[in-house]
Amino acid sequence: MCGIVAYIGKKDAYPIIIKGLKRLEYRGYDSAGVALFNGDLHVYKKKGKVNDLVSFVKGKNVDGHVGIGHTRWATHGEPNDVNAHPHTSDNGRLTIIHNGIIENYATIKEALVKDGHVFTSDTDTEVLVHLIGALQDQDSLELEEAVRIALSQVVGAYAIVVLDKNDPTKLVAARKASPLVVGIGQDEFFLASDATPLVGYTSQVVYLNDEEIAVVCNDGTF
Repeated sequence: MCGIVAYIGKKDAYPIIIKGLKRLEYRGYDSAGVALFNGDLHVYKKKGKVNDLVSFVKGKNVDGHVGIGHTRWATHGEPNDVNAHPHTSDNGRLTIIHNGIIENYATIKEALVKDGHVFTSDTDTEVLVHLIGALQDQDSLELEEAVRIALSQVVGAYAIVVLDKNDPTKLVAARKASPLVVGIGQDEFFLASDATPLVGYTSQVVYLNDEEIAVVCNDGTF
């Protein structure tokens, strides 16, 4: 089982995400990663345990008040650094974390390759974020609308959180057949696979319904 933790607000995102990922270790996983924005997007991911990720990023830039983190259990693609989440879109704007399986990813990937997309991993998740980015570029869409259209084209299960470095004031999340929880704080939001990472931060939670999309912003709007 994979694990999701994300944060947007006024606090440092990295320690919150790492603490949350450690609380999700009971789910089982083979790699871990984080993406943080602090004027630029920094993505760090590593095969192994959360502590291996922590060792890997030591001395690197982990500042920022918005970020997403993931523990992956390999499905499409072997467990390694490249296939670990988060994954980035072809235009370099978007990063995504994803629990679940996109069953028709091969068909979507084939069409994207014909359009010139280059993939670095073997995952279905990278295909999804490329699709969202392509839709966003094609019609100059807001992120949440590009996510909505992309998800209408996929078959399978998902819980996702997407960060756009061109608009780091919000995170877009969605779920279908895979749980996702929104924790509501004071001008801050937490997202997680279950409520475990939210303990000690907030007791106010919302469980997203199937095929529901949530947009959480750093000004406290939801």
